[in-house]
Amino acid sequence: MAANPITVAEGFHFLEAPRWRDGRLWFSDFYLHQVLSMREDGSDQRVEATVPEQPSGLGWLPDGRLLIVSMRDRRLLCREPDGTLAVHADLSGHAGGHLNDMVVDGQGRAYVGNFGFDLMAGAPLEPAALHRVDPDGRVTEVAGDLWFPNGSVITPGNVLVVNETFGNRVTAFDLTDEGELVNRRPWAEFGPLPSERGIGQALAELSVAPDGACLDEKGGLWVADAIGDRLIRVVEGGTVTDEVRPGGPVYACALGGADGATLFACTAPDFHEAARKAAREARMVAVAVAVPGA
Repeated sequence: MAANPITVAEGFHFLEAPRWRDGRLWFSDFYLHQVLSMREDGSDQRVEATVPEQPSGLGWLPDGRLLIVSMRDRRLLCREPDGTLAVHADLSGHAGGHLNDMVVDGQGRAYVGNFGFDLMAGAPLEPAALHRVDPDGRVTEVAGDLWFPNGSVITPGNVLVVNETFGNRVTAFDLTDEGELVNRRPWAEFGPLPSERGIGQALAELSVAPDGACLDEKGGLWVADAIGDRLIRVVEGGTVTDEVRPGGPVYACALGGADGATLFACTAPDFHEAARKAAREARMVAVAVAVPGA
């Protein structure tokens, strides 16, 4: 079982996409428009990049360059060795809403999700696609009919697992050597697809709203439940083995720390843009767990 969560850093607007790399926790703050990093105890905070159009998902190319999702202009940025940001790919003609989270494979191919509709304006829910961005910047749609594709992981067995936040489910694909997604199947189903398309009504029909995710070395998927104020550890098939309550709504998570067994979680009072822009109430929480990250 997990220990008690502690706050390691606070005073942010809205945090997303935590990643553990090179002995540091990296993460995005939407409305501070910054990518930051820090030590596992919250010390030595650094601004790694400033992204005016709102940063989200993070990943790295094989040569070590940082990739950053720029949400509002629907671009994928690359931080060059001199620290400047270059446009790695333009997805504005492909995505149906703000870009969101992503995962990058060992070949440097990024799998990028998007909202599919204007969430912050309260537009009706619409399905979205997952796009692959190749190292040369070419964009290809690799999966459709996803209900808000969000946090994603790639397992050691080359299975891409993606959370569908408004889909009540986690979906899996086999990842081919060519970067295609095949053999689509449910990985975990928490309930039926919502029948309503209004945001409030759809949220009320969800059992779990799987947002961010991270994988442990035993194949367990830690999922931030955006409506349940909890992190759940799920195994393939949908069984929940563990639960952590970090003290409020939680939207993303990462395993890291010196031993790999610290679960970091991004919490905030809600996800509403106006409220989060106006306040600095988001926190990074940490909790010790039994199984380290994959």
